[in-house]
Amino acid sequence: MKKSVAFISIALASILGAQTIQKIEFKNLSKVSPKIALETIDIKEGDELDVDKVNEAIKKFYRFGYFDDIRVNDNKGILEFIFTEKPSIANAEMNGYKSRQEDIDEVLKRIGLSKGTMYTKAKIQNAKEQLLTELQREGYVNSVVEITIDKLNDDSVAVTVDVNKGDEIIIKKVNYNGATYLDEDDFEPVTANREEDFVSWWFGQNSGEVMVDQLPYENMRINELYFEHGFLDSKVKPPFMKVDFAANQAKLDFFIEEGVQYSVDDVIIYLDASIMDPASLYPKLQLEKDDVFNMKKLRKDVEYIKTQIADLGYAYTQVQFDIKKDTENKKASIVYSVIPGKKVYINDVYISGNTKTLDRVIRRNVYLAHGDLYSLTDYKDSISKLKRQGFFEDVTIDQKRISEDKMDLIVKVKEMPTGQLILGGGFGSYDGFIVNASIQDRNIFGSGLNLGFSIDTSDKRDNFELSLANPAINDSSYNGSFSIYNRTLDIEHDNDYGEYDLDKKTTGFSISVGKELTRNFYAGLTYKLENIEEEFDYEDDYASNKANPSNFMREDEDYLLSSITPYINYNSTDDYYFPRNGIKAGTSLEFAGVGGDAKYIESSTYFKYFYSLENWLDWDAVFRYRANLKIIEDNGMVPYGSSFYLGGPKSLRGYESYAFGPDYDENVNDDPYTKMFTNGFELSFPLVPSAKMRWGLFYDYGMIGEDSFNDIKRSGTGALIEWVSPFGPLQFIFAQPIDDESGDKTSTFEFSLGTSF
Repeated sequence: MKKSVAFISIALASILGAQTIQKIEFKNLSKVSPKIALETIDIKEGDELDVDKVNEAIKKFYRFGYFDDIRVNDNKGILEFIFTEKPSIANAEMNGYKSRQEDIDEVLKRIGLSKGTMYTKAKIQNAKEQLLTELQREGYVNSVVEITIDKLNDDSVAVTVDVNKGDEIIIKKVNYNGATYLDEDDFEPVTANREEDFVSWWFGQNSGEVMVDQLPYENMRINELYFEHGFLDSKVKPPFMKVDFAANQAKLDFFIEEGVQYSVDDVIIYLDASIMDPASLYPKLQLEKDDVFNMKKLRKDVEYIKTQIADLGYAYTQVQFDIKKDTENKKASIVYSVIPGKKVYINDVYISGNTKTLDRVIRRNVYLAHGDLYSLTDYKDSISKLKRQGFFEDVTIDQKRISEDKMDLIVKVKEMPTGQLILGGGFGSYDGFIVNASIQDRNIFGSGLNLGFSIDTSDKRDNFELSLANPAINDSSYNGSFSIYNRTLDIEHDNDYGEYDLDKKTTGFSISVGKELTRNFYAGLTYKLENIEEEFDYEDDYASNKANPSNFMREDEDYLLSSITPYINYNSTDDYYFPRNGIKAGTSLEFAGVGGDAKYIESSTYFKYFYSLENWLDWDAVFRYRANLKIIEDNGMVPYGSSFYLGGPKSLRGYESYAFGPDYDENVNDDPYTKMFTNGFELSFPLVPSAKMRWGLFYDYGMIGEDSFNDIKRSGTGALIEWVSPFGPLQFIFAQPIDDESGDKTSTFEFSLGTSF
């Protein structure tokens, strides 16, 4: 403010005697628009000069933080504001910390020194402190950070950050003094500072690196762990760390008083019965009489009670709890006091952050609207539904309190690319040279419509498909989709009986109509019509081979496949690409024979389960499970090539796609495999969160057969890397078959584009 007062004095001296402002000019101003500048000064042309207003205008400009100097002149009735702006960072470099440029840019952005940001001495000091804190958190002690500023011109500077990481201290020993009920294996999952393991570089082992910034919180984490096991009198002192700087090693000591373990004596809920009968809440509480006390379960019960009341419109419900200990009998009674406040209604819903997606597309996925009674479940479900649309990188909904009974919802979205242009090619041992191309946009023109066109061509196959899907017809609960396609198959076979060619052409379309029956639960009907032409060309030696029974040959066929497929689907996941919680499940039953030649029934059921382990591991780890069951029943004609196949990224990793199924190279009339079951388990972990990359471990097991599920049983395991790239989701799969047999078509590496778990 000393600087401001000095400039105000100059301003006063320069404009004494002026009467009327004829014109206002802003000189050397680039960081604030003239319109904003005029609104800021609250002075207009034609006004009589008001010294107090000029003083206040200068103060307001300084509050922007953009200026080193501001002068005001009265030039014969022209009021001139002359600015000296703070310089910008034109170039920023970092040495000695990260090796990859992407990581360096991320750190510079995080500490506020990225290219294009404004330079101030305070910002440099703050960046230095942030970087030292980050180094300390990573276990580097006595690190040194030097930041050099080179002035390029009056408007820009270059910043160079030099980092000396200092010494990395390794914890060689951790002592939990006084612990008898819990041991080291119990403490390690909840603490950040852990003892170095043998072969610490191996996956899942503790590196032992000191995280200094986490030391003040370790005793609270251990104390919380004891509370989760019922030790309500436990006391854990802050850790004592002894460092041997000569060897860069440390020893960590915790001093613990466990106390006694309590069980639950009684649970009481005080709640106005006119709002909700308290008795209806008791059956679903996790903590019950005679249970060992558990603080984690208590907090979940608090959230459960709050949700039940908040779903009735009491948005500002408070649930307070009191733990009454009976030390003599080692019992604890829990008393919940529910303070609901007033019922709250939605005043308005505002949408922000969307530059492409239409407001109505976002609004139709929000379960709360103007005039609705607040519901906490509706609020949470709205966030999840928006995230699984696949349009947004991030979604938040802020609750802005307007009054005791009104609130606004501010929906903030960060959009992500939804269009994909894919050009690819390769060579396969079966298909030969392969070329594929596709154009898809899941949110064309921001309308929520999904439009796609794809071409796949190889030595043996040519596939063309055009599709359009609308998830909410006229913003209603109805959805629909349409696709038209043409597929050709040209295969040359050579088996023990001779040679033959198969030319198969399929032209068709499908149309679906569905409806959201209840939240996350959908049902619908699909109609499919295909015209299929099959032409077999057998060489003379094939047809004349006496060892070749006639039933090893097929006649040319032209037939029609007409089917209807009722289906039901359920989706409660919380994200489109990387769900962390929720279920995706569905079942369908295709009835072929509705006016066509093919007659069969095909049943298909899938189930996917996602569960975040973050609350258990304090890490963004996710458990995934998937299962798929398929059955075909022959009602007169199952089309050639309609068999199920086992193997590949979508069913059984560790084996090639189509590894198990009928081999038409050996026998053109092989029976189709009509029963298949697959399932898989995965653990997914973050790899590069900023790049949307994760890695995981998996185990797959599958069964397939002609008449029973267990004709062939195989399993595989391995690791994978998944990345939501600008071209769509990619998976790199490193697999190992477990129980493969001689002759199996195994695969140790596969690449998958456009699919996720």
